[in-house]
Formats: sequence, C-alpha cells, structure tokens
Amino acid sequence: MGEVRTIRRATASDLPALAKLFDGYRQFYEQHSDLALCQSFLTKRMVAEESVIFLAGAAAEPVAFCQLYPSFCSVLAQPIYVLYDLFVSPMHRREGLARSLMLAAQAFAVQQGAARMDLTTAHTNSKAQALYEAMGWQHDSVFRTYTWSPAAGS
Repeated sequence: MGEVRTIRRATASDLPALAKLFDGYRQFYEQHSDLALCQSFLTKRMVAEESVIFLAGAAAEPVAFCQLYPSFCSVLAQPIYVLYDLFVSPMHRREGLARSLMLAAQAFAVQQGAARMDLTTAHTNSKAQALYEAMGWQHDSVFRTYTWSPAAGS
C-alpha cells in the first residue's frame, strides 16, 4: 500500500519544505532558483495573513501546494480568492494531488463566503488547463487580462 496523502493548511513549521516546493514552482515559470527569496516571500505572506496555502503529501514531507490570495470583485461587491500558485513535484504528478488541492481550495473559498475563485496559467500549460476545465472552471472569454511592470517601462 502507498504512502498516506493528506491535504492540509500550511503552518509556519512547514516553511522550509514549502520554500523548496515554491522554488520548484518558480523554476517551472523560468525563474532562477533562490531558496532564501522563497522562504522570505512565503514567511511574509504567512505572518501578514495575506495568503492561504494548502499542502499535499505525507505529513512530514509535502510534495505539492497551492496558494490563494484574498481579493475582491468590485462588480459583484463581494470577496473572491485568486488561486495564484499550484505546483506538484514532478515525481508525484498524475497522482491526483493537483485536483485534491483545488478541491480543498474551492471548499475553503465556499466556507469563507467567496463569490468565486480566479486563476491564470500559461497559454502553453495545456495539462493544467485540461484539469481546470474537467473540474468545471470556465475559460474567460469576456475579459482580457493585461499586466504592467515598472521594469518594462511605459
């Protein structure tokens, strides 16, 4: 029989293991490895209660995570959550962990009274898109997303 997998909310004691996962997530999106940056970023979010992080895997060693950021929808005049980060270690993909994390995030959003959850993924991330669509998430065909960065200039 395989290892028992759990989904649970991250705590401060999870930060070292979570930082390694977060570093893997950032590398997936072509960022340089930087464990110190990952640890610092996640610690700040957790201390300020600016995000909610769920972990998947054995209790001693998580192998996947998702991170939600609280936000608001002005049109609905209600709170929403942004599922910004979702990552499963490459050796543990196709085990249902991403789906389980998303279900936990959805249940949490409902429990918190959120009107909806939003997420964004790379156009090339077809595996993730297939999961989202299989779980009933709708591709937004009404609104177009733009980003701006001070580093990019005007």
